[in-house]
Amino acid sequence: MLAQDKSQSGPKTRNEPAPAGAQEQEPPEEDPELKPKEYSFNPLEAERNLTAGDFYLKKGKTRAAYNRFLEASKWDPTSQAALLRLAEAAEKLHNNAGARDAYTKYLALDPPAKDAEAVKKKLEKLPDPHKADSHK
Repeated sequence: MLAQDKSQSGPKTRNEPAPAGAQEQEPPEEDPELKPKEYSFNPLEAERNLTAGDFYLKKGKTRAAYNRFLEASKWDPTSQAALLRLAEAAEKLHNNAGARDAYTKYLALDPPAKDAEAVKKKLEKLPDPHKADSHK
């Protein structure tokens, strides 16, 4: 009788189909440090990250500043200051794709900005990855 109970309540084998409507889901992350961060509109958090990024830039720590400006742009995607500083830090790190993306978003937010012409010139100076591929 013991063998009979195991066969009825034992674990499913890999060959058995999943019940209809059941989908495999990842288990919730137990370690909060590994859980992906969720961003919602928070201009105060964005400003805090901008201040920290400026501090890191003054110390010459461009990578840390870039990460802070990136955080600021995630907390407040409409922050022109965050996008402009992010683009400038990306340029210093030779991250042309990141700089191009940030400058483009900056111009999309406020096309008639007073520094739009300067930003467009910086954007033109950046190497275009699409043009480089077309020459090959």
